[in-house]
Amino acid sequence: MKILVTYAFDEEILPFEIQGCELTFLKTGMGKVLSAFNLTKALCENRYNLVLNVGTAGTLSHKVGDIFVCHRFVDRDMEKIELPDVCKDISFPEKVGVDIVDNYEQIGIVNTGDSFVTEVGHFNGDVIDMEAFAQAQICKELNVNFVSVKYVTDIIGQNSGEIWLDKLRDARESLKAFFA
Repeated sequence: MKILVTYAFDEEILPFEIQGCELTFLKTGMGKVLSAFNLTKALCENRYNLVLNVGTAGTLSHKVGDIFVCHRFVDRDMEKIELPDVCKDISFPEKVGVDIVDNYEQIGIVNTGDSFVTEVGHFNGDVIDMEAFAQAQICKELNVNFVSVKYVTDIIGQNSGEIWLDKLRDARESLKAFFA
């Protein structure tokens, strides 16, 4: 299986292997637009069976150090817009053919938007990031399976920016161990 592993920036990830799979790593950059552009370019140049988004996220209701496998994605920037044909929620099958993600019990929803969330508010989802929905939308349009694995680095409303930076090393090591 050919898998494209996406991540926003180098400090989030350490290279890993998945037995029986050919992995290509792609740094997409931070935010929906840059992430969508770089993923689209990569998918136009090569065909993959799966896009595996790996990275960090904040949360309102879980613990720092939790890892979620996510198959559902919400766009918080579009969530409140009530217009026909506005895509604001995307889901993918929970089985993608990779044992570690197919058999993981902590399943979540990613809430994506173009801002680094630092204040408590109403968010539909378990984890909050800035790229996953855009990547999910590209994969849906191009008929490529998509899944996201997110490590919780910070609790929204508790100095999210500073905590997030401090937890990057833990995230890298935990995500590498997750795939080991």
